[in-house]
Amino acid sequence: MKYFSTRVGEQQLSFEEAVLTGLAPNGGLYIPEYIPSLPPNWSNDWKDYSFVEISIAVLSLYVTPDEISPFDLRALVEKSYQTFRHPDVTPLKKVDDKLYILELFHGPTFAFKDVALQLLGNLFEFFLARRNTQKSPQQKPETLTVVGATSGDTGSAAIYGLRNKANISIFILHPKGRVSPIQEAQMTTVLDANVHNVAVCGTFDDCQDVVKALFSDKEFNAKYHLGAVNSINWARIMAQTTYYFLSFFHFRRQLPPGTNFEDIELQYVVPTGNFGDVLAGYYAKKMGLPIGRLVVATNENDILARFWRSGKYEKADSTLGGSDWNVKETHSPAMDILVSSNFERLLWYLAYETASGSSFPEKRSAACASVSRWMSQLKADGLTEVPVTVLEAARVDFMAERVSNQQTLDTIRRYFASSPSYIADPHTAVGLAAADAVAQNNFANVYQIVLSTAHPAKFSEAVSQALESSCDFDFERDVLPQEFRGLLQKEKRIIQVERPDVELVKAVIERSC
Repeated sequence: MKYFSTRVGEQQLSFEEAVLTGLAPNGGLYIPEYIPSLPPNWSNDWKDYSFVEISIAVLSLYVTPDEISPFDLRALVEKSYQTFRHPDVTPLKKVDDKLYILELFHGPTFAFKDVALQLLGNLFEFFLARRNTQKSPQQKPETLTVVGATSGDTGSAAIYGLRNKANISIFILHPKGRVSPIQEAQMTTVLDANVHNVAVCGTFDDCQDVVKALFSDKEFNAKYHLGAVNSINWARIMAQTTYYFLSFFHFRRQLPPGTNFEDIELQYVVPTGNFGDVLAGYYAKKMGLPIGRLVVATNENDILARFWRSGKYEKADSTLGGSDWNVKETHSPAMDILVSSNFERLLWYLAYETASGSSFPEKRSAACASVSRWMSQLKADGLTEVPVTVLEAARVDFMAERVSNQQTLDTIRRYFASSPSYIADPHTAVGLAAADAVAQNNFANVYQIVLSTAHPAKFSEAVSQALESSCDFDFERDVLPQEFRGLLQKEKRIIQVERPDVELVKAVIERSC
């Protein structure tokens, strides 16, 4: 299996090279040369698999044994998930007869990104160790400088996945004052020598732009051997497909005896900002997982919802004048993103599907050219518009819903008061609100699984605001885990950067490496 960029270029990388490189030199994202099909008897063979076993089965379709042996792959996967607090890693909870919640927050930092970043950290370590064992004692060991941007959860998950790992330094940029206090504390209280937290005066998109600029600087990249932890790294998307398969089997297991599964449509609802979590579901579906359309749930930063409405991928809403490029601060800050990086991967597949040509090389070249053009237009003008055929193709596998701040709070309140009571973090609440909206037009055979991306304790202000009028609610008793107690009072280490300037961030890396 080889990997190539979504933009123009003939370069093909191995899995190891794609993971260690992260972002393509031309600014594109790496994708596999084809999406593998599931083995013939997967539905029966995998039905009793644990998370680890399904993860190995899925990863084996993308990673050949000559790159990572079956023995090493199993060791990497087992090591990655041994710190999760739930035996199922990502358990499925039934809310009512038609609604389920897939809890993805049982890892070390209480966020869904642990699922991919625990594995990615171990992959980095494995590849570096293997390369360095091939060097002579006189040769300098190979190192990796991991650089990432976070809107809240990626940073702590990446740090916990890479802290104190040999020959790896990690620099995480976060928008100063735009992540929750718990999220900031989870990152900045990690005092390992190889961990560097950078608070940037700006937005998440500003941080993300700086990271992309660093990767595009060939000289700087070559000198410091940059590696990516954001979901621009293919390994993150690949790892996240696992919980779609696991939840599929757990859902089937929870159906009443005698239910004909063939008559059911399973619909996943995914709160998303950078599009990586829902894109993993798209890959699972294209591999052969029998699911319906994926629901993209956005907050008031609704560039994705607007795309599915109009075919315009634009930073500002043109129906409102199209001049406001500012990110709105919401109760779901991890989704406060203007441009969704991973959306480029989906655009490539849509462009390929609708491209003219009879051979893979012809259609691939046309798709890369289209994506390059669209991304250039977006960067230059703040907007691009795809042809109607591309929009129609996007609507085959996806639909999108926008959820307001008030709806987010109302949904937290409503699900707490329901029976059984459920306390949702604001991102999960966005997903639940979108699911409720979509369900009004669903057929009777549609069941929904909402992805719960974070523990409610990470967003105490929003949860407390939503439930402050409930006499039955006590945040410390009902929400706060032991791991968070006293976290805000711990020693912190932060590097301040006064503006989103790539040269200022370069200086931080140069001083620290």
